Amino acid sequence: MTNYKLYKSLDGEIHNVMRDNKDSIPFDPANTDYANFKKEVSAGAELQDAEGQPMSVADANAYVATLP
Repeated sequence: MTNYKLYKSLDGEIHNVMRDNKDSIPFDPANTDYANFKKEVSAGAELQDAEGQPMSVADANAYVATLP
């Protein structure tokens, strides 16, 4: 399964997520990779915080629910 990590940009805000530490996915509802990210996290894919610590399934789902 794919692993995701929140990515903090230079302004200190989280605007995207890294997939498998190589692909950057912006938080854009029109982006199909973004839709897949949300679906996969809801199905149990690992989501790490911006410091690289794995989030619990409940915390990951709660965070994703706040995104556009």
